[in-house]
Amino acid sequence: MAVEVKVFRSWGNPFSYRVELALRLKGVAYEHIEEDLSNKSTLLLDYNPVHKKVPVLLHHGKPIAESLLILEYIEETWQENPILPKDPRERAVARFWCRFLDDKCLVALWMSCWTEGETQQNFMEQAKECLHLLEEELKGKKFFGGDSIGMVDIAASSIAHWLGVLEEVAGISLLDEEKYPNLCKWTEEFLKSDAVMECLPKRANLLALFQTRKQAISSVK
Repeated sequence: MAVEVKVFRSWGNPFSYRVELALRLKGVAYEHIEEDLSNKSTLLLDYNPVHKKVPVLLHHGKPIAESLLILEYIEETWQENPILPKDPRERAVARFWCRFLDDKCLVALWMSCWTEGETQQNFMEQAKECLHLLEEELKGKKFFGGDSIGMVDIAASSIAHWLGVLEEVAGISLLDEEKYPNLCKWTEEFLKSDAVMECLPKRANLLALFQTRKQAISSVK
């Protein structure tokens, strides 16, 4: 019997792992299809002709692109183990923080690790402002979603697992335990989850991947 759910992903891509984590939390069986982003498959280009990137969720042969939209689709299609609250206002607040992460926070964090000089300092200031806002949002909570992992936690997974690797590669410090105790505690709790650890890439392998990228960038300067 053919698998009805497939995920087009790229190893080490945090947006791909959002989709896989949501499916695992829901208990949905799926097949992952690995994409080489330097040589994208015809299938990926057919399924996501606008952005031509991962992740893409394929359900009954029909594609959905963009990780946050895929998370919404997963929530609406498989209602077990909800990742969004029932209350309409709380759902809207969760969506707000997801958009904040993608539109502002993750951009600042990423660019802090891949720029230099004054440009890097500016991005680091933006990143710290974003981390402060997330720190305040976590006050009194185990997860952004309350007592269990929700959509905002999934959207923030790159902070829990990828950020420390990127900080090491870049030789900078952003997520300081003294300044952001709630975020650091959240990271610990998030990474304790079996569903999270089952699908996250190994840290050592991620470190090797990004060190190689850093060396490649440095060699062409």
